[in-house]
Amino acid sequence: MAEAPVRPTRRRDTRQQRGWYVYDWANSSFPTTVGTVFFGPYLIEVARASVGPDGTVSLLGFGVAPQQLFFLALGLSALLQILVLPIVGAFADRSERKRAWLAGTAYTGAGLTMAMFLVVPGRWQLGFLLILLANVAFSASIVVYDSFLPEIAVADDRDRVSSRGWALGYIGGGLLLALNLVLYLTEPGGLSTEMTVRISLGSAGVWWALFTIIPLRALEDGPALRSVETDGNPVVSAFRELGRTMRELRNYPETLKFLVAFLLYNGGVGTVIYAAGSYATEELDVELAMLTAAILMVQFVAFFGALVLGRIAERAGARTVVLWSLGLWSVVVVYGRFVPAGNLPVFFALAAAIGFVLGGTQALSRSLFSHLVPKQREAEFFGFYQISDRGTSVVGQLGFVIAFGVFGSYREALLVLIIFFIAGGLMLVMTDFRKGIDAVGNEQPHVL
Repeated sequence: MAEAPVRPTRRRDTRQQRGWYVYDWANSSFPTTVGTVFFGPYLIEVARASVGPDGTVSLLGFGVAPQQLFFLALGLSALLQILVLPIVGAFADRSERKRAWLAGTAYTGAGLTMAMFLVVPGRWQLGFLLILLANVAFSASIVVYDSFLPEIAVADDRDRVSSRGWALGYIGGGLLLALNLVLYLTEPGGLSTEMTVRISLGSAGVWWALFTIIPLRALEDGPALRSVETDGNPVVSAFRELGRTMRELRNYPETLKFLVAFLLYNGGVGTVIYAAGSYATEELDVELAMLTAAILMVQFVAFFGALVLGRIAERAGARTVVLWSLGLWSVVVVYGRFVPAGNLPVFFALAAAIGFVLGGTQALSRSLFSHLVPKQREAEFFGFYQISDRGTSVVGQLGFVIAFGVFGSYREALLVLIIFFIAGGLMLVMTDFRKGIDAVGNEQPHVL
């Protein structure tokens, strides 16, 4: 009789792991309060104060509708990230002070987010620039943050650790969003709606900055990667090593397959997340208060979803759970395309379904990739991981801009995301994780 597979023993969180979780709590203020809820609709209103007779604003000589600006900024940001993120990863891996890189990228993003308080009607150019640059800084900080995962958790523990980080992030982002929702709905002291939105945007930067102190104190700097290059200039060495890594990626075909899979399916996930606010207000006639309540619900549903799917992954395997999640994503997107305007019960049901699979999809993808990364090159490879996300974001976000220009509606653009989910799932099935883990010399987990 064949022996049953040995189950890994459950481990207690270490001090570094507990501190690492808190950065998810800290940075989640940006994608929730800023990216998903307040900034997209607010930028539309800010830009409408400056439209010309044709209903557009001028951006570099081109007429752009206010509804297009947010997605255009995200698309351009994604292009910039393709250039910046591998460089950040290369320098972080070669630094003996990786925490300093986390601090620099995080506080740059937090500062830009605080400055969103200054965006008022007529200053849409400032808002456009701030969301573009803050999105780059946010992703750069995630590159450094994610690269700590292989250093603080052994192979069999990464699904659990990654899932707990995502789960805590949803609680943190949801808590701040709840506070901002109360501010928005009550308008204390006679505050205007505009002022409550501006305070909410600025508060996301303050939250991000304050709670980043905890992981910076808990995490430890590991050994720096010693470059094979003999040039004593660390800047020249890092760029040369980055070029060598890009050439060597072909030696890790399974890692490349996963990056392509992630590029496809997570690009679809990211586009849904960032499109949710504008889609709900413009197409479904959902008021901002109801939209904020739905996003708040998603945060807490996602907390439980990340933990539940993380536990299921320990038995069924992370890849299997991600594939199940992609199937549900596809169903939700198709059904969401045909939701009639004003149908709040169906809107909230779809939001709950998205929340349940959201955390698991992202957390388990992160832990899956961590197995395919060579030791001491984590930040550099996680830079390419983030590029895989942002690469499809270019297509996804710009696709929304083009679709709106052609159809005058976001609904048709939504169906394009089905292609991303199906193609990404097929590529994930084709990835041989056991072979890929052996190729980079990492420990094999019991279940994938």
